[in-house]
Amino acid sequence: MVSKKIIPSTVQKESNKNSSTTGLAMIFGNLFGGGAFNLKIDYSTLNHPGPELASAAQEGKILEKSVKNPNLKLATFAGGCFWGLELVFQRVPGVVETAVGYTQGQEAEPTYDQVCAGATGHTEAVVVYYDPKECTYDALLDAFFQQVNPTTVNGQGRDYGKQYRTGVYYHSDEQESIARKRFEQVAGNYKWPIATECKKAMPFWPAEKYHQQYLSNGGRFGKPQSAEKGATEKIRCYG
Repeated sequence: MVSKKIIPSTVQKESNKNSSTTGLAMIFGNLFGGGAFNLKIDYSTLNHPGPELASAAQEGKILEKSVKNPNLKLATFAGGCFWGLELVFQRVPGVVETAVGYTQGQEAEPTYDQVCAGATGHTEAVVVYYDPKECTYDALLDAFFQQVNPTTVNGQGRDYGKQYRTGVYYHSDEQESIARKRFEQVAGNYKWPIATECKKAMPFWPAEKYHQQYLSNGGRFGKPQSAEKGATEKIRCYG
């Protein structure tokens, strides 16, 4: 099975912008749903919470609560390819909204191409909107650490590079306290050092529309995977 993660290196080898490059772009765009080669992301076309997150990022803000629904808190996690990790959180009871995107980098409005080339410092990540009355931050950490190997440096599974590094990025002092205690506990479960970052969240830039809820919308092969709360079916990370 061909991984979506080989796209940037393949295209870079044909970066002279000749007809061969154009052909490759069209092929990959069709294969993965289109949009990966756009120069900029039109955030206005994204479903909620995309526009809200983009507006906050453009203002350099880190949201602790949803602007649209202040009863919902935000949490950010990175765990390799964001497709599979998003579906993990979609299944958690009390999680109301999710969005995939790019965070912990310096460049504004990064695109998939730029991030996958490893040039922006961002990592693929998932923002989770959760109802604290139904879902605790600890429950989100449970889901995260059940999904990732926190000792793997700069990658998960077959995806490697700084853009696939794992991380827990806290939005508040409360989240930081809970996360750091959890990291101390998790460290005792492994022989190797923990590579997963535990840092303050930086602006979160939503990814292209076709990446959002990718697996539950059908993925690469048009076979939707369950996002039902409590679902336990094995996640096919590439669709």
